[in-house]
Amino acid sequence: MTIDKAKVALKKYFGYDSFRPMQADIIQAVYDKKDVLVLMPTGGGKSICFQIPAMTMPGLCVVISPLIALMQDQVEGLKANGIPAAFLNSSQTSAQQGRIAEDINNNKIKLLYVSPEKFVSPHFLPFLQNLKISLIAIDEAHCISAWGHDFRPEYTQMAFIKKQFPQIPVIALTATADKVTRRDIIKQLNLQQPKVFVASFDRPNLSLTVLPARKRMEVIVNFVKRRPNQSGIVYCLSRKNTEKLAQKLKTQGIDADFYHAGMSSQDRARVQNDFINDRTPIICATIAFGMGIDKSNVRWVIHYNLPKNIEGFYQEIGRAGRDGVKSETVLFYSYGDINMLRQFALESGQPDLQIAKLERMQQYAEAMICRRKILLNYFGDNLKKNCGNCDVCKNPPSQFDGTILAQKALSAVARLQEQVGVNMLIDVLRGSKRADLLQKGYNKIKTYGAGGEHSAHDWQFFIHQMINLGLLDVAYDEKNVLKLNAASKEVLFSKRKVELVRISDIYKKREEQAKAKPKTKKEVLIDDLFETLRQLRLSISQAEGVPAFRIFSDATLIDMANNKPVYPEEMMDVSGMGQQKYRQYGKVFMDAIREFVVEKSLEGSTVRRGATYLITYHFYKKNYHPDQIATERNLHVNTVYGHIGYLYEKGEKIKLSKYISRAELKKILDAIKEVGDDPPTAKAIFEHLGEGLAFHKIRLGIAYYQRNR
Repeated sequence: MTIDKAKVALKKYFGYDSFRPMQADIIQAVYDKKDVLVLMPTGGGKSICFQIPAMTMPGLCVVISPLIALMQDQVEGLKANGIPAAFLNSSQTSAQQGRIAEDINNNKIKLLYVSPEKFVSPHFLPFLQNLKISLIAIDEAHCISAWGHDFRPEYTQMAFIKKQFPQIPVIALTATADKVTRRDIIKQLNLQQPKVFVASFDRPNLSLTVLPARKRMEVIVNFVKRRPNQSGIVYCLSRKNTEKLAQKLKTQGIDADFYHAGMSSQDRARVQNDFINDRTPIICATIAFGMGIDKSNVRWVIHYNLPKNIEGFYQEIGRAGRDGVKSETVLFYSYGDINMLRQFALESGQPDLQIAKLERMQQYAEAMICRRKILLNYFGDNLKKNCGNCDVCKNPPSQFDGTILAQKALSAVARLQEQVGVNMLIDVLRGSKRADLLQKGYNKIKTYGAGGEHSAHDWQFFIHQMINLGLLDVAYDEKNVLKLNAASKEVLFSKRKVELVRISDIYKKREEQAKAKPKTKKEVLIDDLFETLRQLRLSISQAEGVPAFRIFSDATLIDMANNKPVYPEEMMDVSGMGQQKYRQYGKVFMDAIREFVVEKSLEGSTVRRGATYLITYHFYKKNYHPDQIATERNLHVNTVYGHIGYLYEKGEKIKLSKYISRAELKKILDAIKEVGDDPPTAKAIFEHLGEGLAFHKIRLGIAYYQRNR
C-alpha cells in the first residue's frame, strides 16, 4: 500500500492537504508491517499515525488507551469526521458492549479503543483472535516503563501482544519519554526490530515564560483579564490553592472553577465537562486534570508551582495550542517549591532518580539562556538557534557587577557559621527584628543590616542566582542550610567578579512587552470575524450538545478569518475542512462570512477581493433591479450585469430569465458553438451576432454556458 492512498484519506476525513513531518514515514512503516515506536510532542499529530492506516487497511485497528475520558473524547472526534469508531471500557453496560461487539463482527467499526484492563481480560483475547486485526496501537506507551513519569502496573501485561499476534504491526506512541524510557518501552512490549521515530519536540507555537513567584494571584488575575474569551488551565500543587485561586478569579468577575482529587467523581466529571464544552473557560487544577482531554482550543497554561520533572511539565504545557495556534505558557518559580518537591522526592521510592529529574526542572526555571534549548535538550532534541519565543530570548537579561552584593551575602553565611537557610540569611542582611533572630544573637554580626537597601524579594532573587552560579551550596540533608565552597572563597578573598541580574529589570522589560501594540485595521477585521465565527461555533455546539472545538478547531476558524472563503471551493481549501465537516457545517459558516464581508464592505472597509460581487448579490436578494443596484452602488449597469453573470456561474441562486429570454439564450449558445472559442469571449460572440444583442445579455448567456456545460 502506498502513501498516496493515505493522503486521500487525510484530506477526506481530516481536511488536511499534507502530512506533518514524519507522519508519512510512520504510516508507510505500518503499511510495511513493521513494529513502530513513535515519540511525538503533545499536539504533534500522533493519532493520525494510526488512524489513517486504520481507515486505509483492511480489518480492525485496536487502540489501547489508559484514560477512559480520552478514549471517549477521541471516538467522538473520529465520528464527527465520518470515521466509524467505538470504545469498550468499564463505563459501559454489558448490553452496550454487546452492541459494539456485534458492530465489530459486522465490519461496521474501523477503530476500537480499549483500556489496558479490558485488553488483558480473559474474555477479550478470544474475541480478538476471531477478528481480522490490521494494527494494534498503544497510546501513552511511557506508562509501561518504571522509568517513565506515569508508570501503570497494568501496562506491564502488554508483553503478550507480540506472542499472540506476531504478524500484526504494533505501534507504540508517547509524547514524553527520555532515552532510558524509550529503550524500556521496546523491551517491555517485545517489539521486533522496531522502527523508531523521534519527531522534534519543539512546539514553536507555545511561548515559554518563567516568573518569580511574587504576587502570583495578582499577576494571574491581570493575565486572564487581558485575554477575554480564552480557555486556560492553572496547575497547582495543592488542592487548597486550586480552590483559593478559582475563588479569587470569581471575585474579579472571571468565570473559573477548580478540580482536584479530593472532589467527588461526579463533581470532577462536571467540571471537566464544563471545560470541554466552553461553559467554564478557566480551570484551576492539580496535575491530574487534562490527561483525558483532547481539547484543542486551550490558549494558555499557567503553573502556579514548579512541576517535579520536565516530563510532567512538558506534558502539561502541551495541553495548550494543540491546534497549532499561538498559545502561552507561564511558570511561577520559588525556592520554597524546590525545597518542598525535594522532600517529596526523598520520600519517594526512587529518591535519586526523582531528585535528578527535579534538578533538571530547576535548571530550566533558573535559566538565563534560551529556555526552549534546555527543554528540547532534555528529550535529546537539539535546537541550533535561539527560539525567539521564550522570555529569555525576547528580553535577554542585562547583568550588573554584583560582586559587593555577593560578598555581603557570603560574609554573612560565614559569620552565621553556615547554619542558616535562605530566609534567615535575608532577614539578617536586611536587619530584621524577628524574635528568633535576636534571640540567637544574629543581630550582633558585622553584616547584620548590610543589605537593607534591597527588598526581601530582590535578595531572594540574588541568592538564587548565587546558588545557580555555584557560589553557595545547599545542604539538603541539614534542613537546607547554606554552605560556603571554594568558589565562595574566591569571591571573598581572591577578588573574583560576580555578574548578577536585577529582578526589577526583568519585570520592567516584561511589563513593556505586555503592553498591547495597537492593531492594524486588517488585524481588527480578522479578530472581529474570528469572534463572529467563534460565537457561531459555540451556538452550534450548544444546540448539538458537543464540544465547540469538535465543530472546528481554532486553527480552522483562524484560517477562515484570514482567507474569508465565500464559495464552496474556497471553503473546501480551509485547513481542517474534511468532507463530513463541510457537509455538516460548511454552508452555515460560509453564509456567516458572507454576511460579515458585505456588512464591513458597506461600511467602507476593504475586507477581501471580490467582495463587490457579494454586495451586488446582497441587493439582488432584496429584489433590487440591476438599474437600482447600479444607482445604489454608483456603478455602470453593465458592471452590475457582469456581477450577476459571475454569481450565476459560481452557483448562486440567480434567475437569469428575469434578464434574458429563452430565444436570446439559444442564439448565444448557438453562437458559442459556431465560434468555438474555449473559453468563449463576450466580444467574439457580440461580433458574431452582428452586434444584434446587448453586451450584458451575452455575458449572461456565457455564464449560463459555463455553469451548465
